[in-house]
Amino acid sequence: MRRKGWVVAAVAALLIVGAIGIAWLNPQLSHYIESDRFRAELEKETAKGLHFPDGHYAPIHRKGFLTAASDRFQADSGRKALRAIDAQGITARFNPWGAFFRRWQLDDVHIDSGEVEIQTYTPIPEPSPAKPWFHVFLPRRVYLKHVEANPADVTWRFRGEKGGFFGTRLAITPHGRDFNYQASGGTLKMALIPNLQLRDTHLLITRKLLTLYNLDLQPGGDASGSIHAAGTAGTGGDRSVDFTFSFERVPVEEWLPKQWREHVSGKASGKILWRGKNSKLESSTGKATLRVDGGRIIELPFLENVAKITKEKALERLTLNDCSFALSWNYPRAEIKNIVIEEKGKFRAEGTIQVEKKALSGVIELGVARHLLDWLPKPEEVFPDEHDGYLWTTVHLSGTTDAPQQDLSPRIMEVLKENPGAALGLLLRQFSEWLKNVLGSG
Repeated sequence: MRRKGWVVAAVAALLIVGAIGIAWLNPQLSHYIESDRFRAELEKETAKGLHFPDGHYAPIHRKGFLTAASDRFQADSGRKALRAIDAQGITARFNPWGAFFRRWQLDDVHIDSGEVEIQTYTPIPEPSPAKPWFHVFLPRRVYLKHVEANPADVTWRFRGEKGGFFGTRLAITPHGRDFNYQASGGTLKMALIPNLQLRDTHLLITRKLLTLYNLDLQPGGDASGSIHAAGTAGTGGDRSVDFTFSFERVPVEEWLPKQWREHVSGKASGKILWRGKNSKLESSTGKATLRVDGGRIIELPFLENVAKITKEKALERLTLNDCSFALSWNYPRAEIKNIVIEEKGKFRAEGTIQVEKKALSGVIELGVARHLLDWLPKPEEVFPDEHDGYLWTTVHLSGTTDAPQQDLSPRIMEVLKENPGAALGLLLRQFSEWLKNVLGSG
């Protein structure tokens, strides 16, 4: 009993001494953590750990025994995956056990809001400043076990413009000396494409490889549509790219130039395989398939003119029962094949188109319903075959993408020259429409 009493007394004494030590050390620790000296050291180590030349913290305030906060951290001109960072409202919990691994370890870092600009990079040796003799006893770097920012902007430069994920929830975790990036929610904004809602993404950038594990997007406010991407891109000496994109029920009008959006609609589905020795179009190869469901083309000036000439008002609007094709490219040559476009009862087009640089070639089999050719005298001379409910002709394409040409119009003109009455009727019909427009505007 006496021995047990001595043990209890010894433990109690140690606890009292420890409490006195903590009571004495606690304000000293607070004073040190909130000092400019500690802030400067933390700035240096954070910048080194994130591969920035330098960084700047706002004044640091101790919030708990192992927790501290700062209103802001900023750094720029990063040498690796992070090009710039601007974090606001930072709270971090320090893990003293990290000292055994010679690192300043922050287990949980929460950021109220911030912006991270990422980049691909070419590895270069980092500067190694002279170290004091006692550096072997000090932590070598800052280790961030988990960083979370909500909301956050993850940005990059694309075609000279700022793009990225805006207003997302971002989580950063270490992967060796590099970092995993995971984000959910927010909006993807980039040049050349419409704004897309982010569902989820997971990205890793190392000195040799950018790995996109998954990228899941939703077009506009349509929950039935989806876009998925995954792949890799070299960031070291090997800059090759290999990506796969798949999409379902994506509104086509959102991807068209503004002047086309009110005339064309439909939901596109398909898949794209993109490979290349770098990210430039000139070195790329790939394959793609596309299908459009519910395709509609309305009130195009071309269709309106055709409807006036043929006196078929139904041609002002096309509702496509079938619209699909396959694309393959090996720069500078591209081929669009297995083309099928049809509105049943009106027309069907099948064929292949080739483009090399800007040179255009191809063959299209065009079938048109007989009643839509009543305006053309002797339609069998231009459309000599009949099957599947259409009169068919072969159309040869030529010229360039800037000035495409085809051989159907000259053949129609030859038939009209042989039938002056029909040609005059078409001319008077066009003149009548012109006169109505003039008088109507007057």
